[in-house]
Amino acid sequence: QVQLVETGGGLVQAGGSLTLSCAASGRSFSTYAMGWFRQAPGKEREFVATISRTGTNTYFTSNVRGRFTFSRDNAKNTVYLQMNSLKPEDTAVYYCAAGPALPSHTLYHRDQYHYWGQGTQVTVSS
Repeated sequence: QVQLVETGGGLVQAGGSLTLSCAASGRSFSTYAMGWFRQAPGKEREFVATISRTGTNTYFTSNVRGRFTFSRDNAKNTVYLQMNSLKPEDTAVYYCAAGPALPSHTLYHRDQYHYWGQGTQVTVSS
C-alpha cells in the first residue's frame, strides 16, 4: 500500500512557474514508476508525465514537453513536477500516481496506475 500527498498547487500568472511535490508513505516507493495526471473541469483526467523508478527515464505528453520537468528523490520518497511557462490551459487539478515499473513511454493511461493522491489545484490566470 502506498499513500500519496500532493502539495505545491496555487494561483500563478501565465508565463509563471510552479513546482508540485508528491510525498509517498508506505513500502517500496522506489519500486514504482510515478506519474502525474491532471483534470480540468468537465474534462477527462489526462496524462501529463511519468518517471521511471530510478528517475533515469521520463516521458511527457506533447502539450507540456519542454516546459515541465519531472524528477524524484527516492531517499525522500518524493517526486517533483517543475512547471515553467505556464499557460491558462494548464489549469487543472493535478494528481500524482504510482504505477508498475514498465517502460516510461508505455505508462500513459490512468488505469495502469495503482495508487493515487487527492490532487492539488493549479490555476493559471491570463
